[in-house]
Amino acid sequence: MNETVITYAIYLAIAVPVTIWVARTLHKNGRIFLVSCFKENEELADSVNHLLLVGFYLVNLGFVILFLKLDKLVTGTTGIFEALSSKIGVVLLVLGGMHFLNMVIFAKLKERADKPFERHLPPALPAGNPHPTWRGELKK
Repeated sequence: MNETVITYAIYLAIAVPVTIWVARTLHKNGRIFLVSCFKENEELADSVNHLLLVGFYLVNLGFVILFLKLDKLVTGTTGIFEALSSKIGVVLLVLGGMHFLNMVIFAKLKERADKPFERHLPPALPAGNPHPTWRGELKK
């Protein structure tokens, strides 16, 4: 087995479990926040939480797999560490970015949930004798 194949194996052995760990952590700790966002509707919060988890796995594991290919041939132990450091570093930055994006979305949801419901009614008619067209009475 050459160094490039070893690098691929180590990369996947690190990137996939880290992605799973981050996803599980967000799923577990995000539930409380979602329940609050959805006004204590636990069934809806759990459903959205599960959908977010599936989406997180699809996006991040897809990225990990697409990012597998190395640009150059790896030679020696130093080459393995250099390739892994850049690959794993980018994966961690993408996972952090996805976490940040999730937090922004959750914050917006929470902000909307905390606002009182405002109904936008049409303006009221003035008191007294309103204009005839307001009552449907047109003068001929």
